[in-house]
Amino acid sequence: MPFACIYRATVKDPIVVTAAAALEALSSFDTIIDARSPSEFAEDHLPGAINAPVLDDDERRLVGTINRQNSPFEARRIGAAIVARNIAALLERDFADQPRTWRPLVYCWRGGNRSGALATILSRVGWRTSVLEGGYREYRRQVVAELASRPQQFRFHVLAGRTGAGKSQLLRRLAETGGQVLDLETLACHRGSVLGSEPSMPQPSQKAFDTALWHTLRGLDPAKPVFVEAESRRVGQCHLPEALITAMRAARCTLIEADVAVRAQLLLRDYQHFVADQALLFQQLDRLLPLHGREQITHWKTLAAEGRWQAFVETLLVRHYDPAYDRSMQRNYAGLDTAERVTIGSADDAALNAAAAHLQTL
Repeated sequence: MPFACIYRATVKDPIVVTAAAALEALSSFDTIIDARSPSEFAEDHLPGAINAPVLDDDERRLVGTINRQNSPFEARRIGAAIVARNIAALLERDFADQPRTWRPLVYCWRGGNRSGALATILSRVGWRTSVLEGGYREYRRQVVAELASRPQQFRFHVLAGRTGAGKSQLLRRLAETGGQVLDLETLACHRGSVLGSEPSMPQPSQKAFDTALWHTLRGLDPAKPVFVEAESRRVGQCHLPEALITAMRAARCTLIEADVAVRAQLLLRDYQHFVADQALLFQQLDRLLPLHGREQITHWKTLAAEGRWQAFVETLLVRHYDPAYDRSMQRNYAGLDTAERVTIGSADDAALNAAAAHLQTL
């Protein structure tokens, strides 16, 4: 038998899977490999994916420049040599310990040359390798389409209440005791206010936020209620899908109440990074100058500089946060006046645990 015939008979080609099929079976793959450049991967990627670029950012720019300035053929020739070296390094370094039974899923931007080259080599080695048809671009289309429909499947239970009422802490306690929770502020790495940015933790890109939201929704049971905090259309710089906003505003709502002293204590528990870094706090307060004027901002800074934290937070709540929150709630959650109420009587763990347990019974 000619050698070519033996080769074709013994070598397997990559398995091409559609985005819809792959996303339904992500957990069945041993490894999800993103063959795109590091910057593409950083913007967004499939849940659980690792980055194994066959062209890094500089190499990708180089090949693109050659393609534009010289010719597509020249770009392919030079690019193929770079890709071959990078795949060899991946085989020797990243994939050297993978067993014969390893089952990876490989993708790139469009499911073309980059993922095709890597998947072909992995298949030739003998691993049962799948490649995502349409690549990340098709995956992104699937995510956007599902975010436009999936929120309608759930019975949301919205926790509303003024800033500092303990809504985020209640969500954490509900999750710890088996409740289904959609924590949008955690997904967005932002607490939804001018002082809401997380220290040393930038917000995800919009695409990465969408992926995290989509992945979380996929893991929820539509037969059980989903607790979520009342939010506006944006959490920091991350926009919520219209379908989710619509579902939340039509959902059952419980108003979480606490007096201003308790709310200040709860906020001081969560915002210790501002107590430790007054320069960061003052920088954020300066963003409120157009709303409150220099005299008010100076007063707040003086309270903080003197260590009068309880007074600082209480006046910030009364002068800034409460009016803004009340306007937003009246505009977006019309049924709030008739909503059930749960009162947080103190800032200790016992009061929060009791409130969370009561929410589970509603």
